[in-house]
Amino acid sequence: MADISATMVKALREKSGAGIMDCKEALAACDGDMEKAIDFLRKKGLATAAKRAGRATSEGTIQSYIHLGGKLGVMVEVNCETDFVAKTDAFIEFAKNLAMHIAAANPVAISPEAVPEAILSREKEIYRAQALETGKPEKMIDKIIEGKISKFYKENCLMNQAYVRDPDKTISDYLNEVVAKTGEKITIKRFARFQVGAE
Repeated sequence: MADISATMVKALREKSGAGIMDCKEALAACDGDMEKAIDFLRKKGLATAAKRAGRATSEGTIQSYIHLGGKLGVMVEVNCETDFVAKTDAFIEFAKNLAMHIAAANPVAISPEAVPEAILSREKEIYRAQALETGKPEKMIDKIIEGKISKFYKENCLMNQAYVRDPDKTISDYLNEVVAKTGEKITIKRFARFQVGAE
């Protein structure tokens, strides 16, 4: 059993944003290994998020982000369970960072399930045409399309995108961190992105 110092707990807290007791527990469980402790906390965050999945989220905030001297703007609605959490710095910061991420990453939908069928069909048609153009055998084409659609989801669905301020984690990872921190279910309800001159 490694000796867990206050310095180690502080360092883990700064890296993960988790509470002091959670950091202490993670370091103790991982024999003082910082990287393993971070993974431990992330898994715990996922477990907390899964436990809260059935709860109602009727409180929250709407945050906005304006960029390029008023040429690009985003509004996002993020919901939580209680008014208390809706007013916390961690929750408001998450919603603000989300609006900024949406401005930069331009997702088409929140999740793969929310991608409009018309967009999905068009993408599949394009991928099929590309595969045929390169002379790939017919039996391989569906597999190729499947791989490209998976990549499309990763790049274009908000929850699957790499977070612009920390590309090592996805928006889903970031959301789970905030769930672990606040102890409440949090959902991204909707967003709108406006750009001057864009359809």
